[in-house]
Order: sequence, then C-alpha cells, then structure tokens
Amino acid sequence: MKYSIGYQLPDEYESTYELCRDFKDSVSDVYFSWANERGGRMPLCPDDLESVEEICEYQLEELREIRKLGISLTLLFNANCYGEDANSTKLAQKYVDLCEYLKKEADISSVTTTSPFIAKNLKKAFGKDIKIKASVNMRIATFHAVDQLSDFFDGFYIAKELNRDLGAIKEMKEYCENNKKTLHILANSGCLSYCAFQTYHDNLVAHHKYMQKSDERFPSPCWEYLHGLNENEALSKIISSNWIRPEDIKNYEPYFDEMKLATRMHSSPRRVISAYARGSFSGNLLDLFEPSYSTLFHGTVLDNRLVPEDFFEKTNGCGKKCHTCQYCKKVVEKSKCKY
Repeated sequence: MKYSIGYQLPDEYESTYELCRDFKDSVSDVYFSWANERGGRMPLCPDDLESVEEICEYQLEELREIRKLGISLTLLFNANCYGEDANSTKLAQKYVDLCEYLKKEADISSVTTTSPFIAKNLKKAFGKDIKIKASVNMRIATFHAVDQLSDFFDGFYIAKELNRDLGAIKEMKEYCENNKKTLHILANSGCLSYCAFQTYHDNLVAHHKYMQKSDERFPSPCWEYLHGLNENEALSKIISSNWIRPEDIKNYEPYFDEMKLATRMHSSPRRVISAYARGSFSGNLLDLFEPSYSTLFHGTVLDNRLVPEDFFEKTNGCGKKCHTCQYCKKVVEKSKCKY
C-alpha cells in the first residue's frame, strides 16, 4: 500500500520534503492547500501580503523538490464554503489560473475539491490533464452520488462511514471501475461516525480567518460532546468511529493502491506515516488520528498492542448498531491504561 500525506510548513524538527525522502517507498502523493486559501483545515499562513508571498515562494520550492522524488502532487480546494464568491466567474477563473500556474511550476497532477462548481470549471479547463477528485467531506456513500457527479469528477473519496464495510467498498469499487472512475479512502480520520457536527464544524474552518475570536473551550464541537460523557463511554465512541488500524491495511489492498493519511495538522506526522508504512503501531491509538484526542483524555492511553485480535473481524460490516452492541466498550476496557 502507498500513502498520500498532507503538506505542512516546516518547523524546527521536520519538513514534508524530509518525510517524503525518508518514506519514499511508501509515500506516493502529497496533498496540499495553497498559502492562505480557504480549505478543510486552517490556512497555512495569515492574509498579510508579505507573509503570503514568502510562504508561496517557500512552498513552491519544497513542492518542486518533492516532485523530483517521483511523488505526485494534489492541490486542495476543499473548503465547505467559499462565501459570496462560491458560484461566481471570479472564483472559477481564480482557481483555473492557480491550477495553470501550479501545473506549470510544480507539475500538479490532481485536485481534490468539495465544490461541484469548482470541479465543473476545472474539468472544462483541463480535461484529462488534471484529475479531479471529490473530497471525503462530500460524504459520498452511494452509487447515486457518484452518478450525479460523474460529469465533473474523475475520482471519489468515499464517506468515512464506509471505511469499515468491505462489502460496501467492493460494490462502490466495481461501480466506479465500470464507469471509468477511481475510488479513494482516508485511513485515520478522528471524526466520529455520522457526526452531526461535521457540516457546522467544516463551515467554521472555512470561515476561520474571517471570524471574531471565540471563547469556546474546545477546538471542535464534538469535543464538548465527548467531554460530557463518562470517559469509557466517550472512548468507546472513538473506538467505534471510522479509522483503520495500520494492522488492518492488508484487508484493503484488493480495493486501493493508495490511502490518504490525515497529517496536515498532526503534531507528529512521522509517527503516523511510520505506523502505516510499517503496518503496525505500538503506541497510544489516540495519537494516531487527526484530530488527536490525547489532550482531551490527558492521562489515559488506549494501547494498540492490547486491542483484541478479532477487532477487524468484529467491526467490519457491523452496521454500527452501537446501541445493541458492547464490543467497542470491551475494547476500551481491555486496552485502556493510565499513566
């Protein structure tokens, strides 16, 4: 299995180029947002003109070096909202121009977007020269959705809720192949299953740089929900979510050549990439996801080494009928440690 990893600006410890170099045999793609553009995460830099120009220059240089390693590049236009310009000629032309620039300067090969409008205009402008993929945040889980969007998109990230249903994945894969489309998957999202907060949260992120400072205690709305639960109950909600253990990746190899890893905002992307490249993880499961839940459950560890051997068997195709099943609570009881 190969992996698509998220771009971060370098810090004193690490750069995305170094990660690509060190995991060259496992990393096949880097996905990135551009400078201060809206996206599914906070912008890389503020709107200050000097900062934007400096970041664009550095980012472009690093992307070129990553491309020299033989690793492909995917540009993100995956904000949940583009404000008053969302359906405008201005927005369409802006992103066509940006794609032309980055195709020429960094040889990007694909774009992932949440916007059918952006997808339609990019497809019109570039045809087969740039592959257009539907973001996981579009929550595509049915053949109907693929069919509705087939004129604009070449590939589709499946809704995270299908991650633990190989039967559904097999059917979606066959449907996409029969219709000359590709299917894609995100492995380590920390989002809760069927999260009722997702659309609201995605909108908050899309408008982050325009919002007044908030006095909210938690970084995302679902954390407040989890904080209000008994700890074991909250941890069982996380266990029963959509992430895929590194040990279980082998079960997905018949359906995917590449998996996306959420690492754009992760505090330790090397830990995540290493675990999936190795196919095993001996640490705290709460550190493996993005978002990481370690700070919410400070002092508590879910030791991946203690997760039962039948975890994949029990959770694959379970239908997430958690109100009638206690299995994930038992996983918590078995793997939970205090320090």
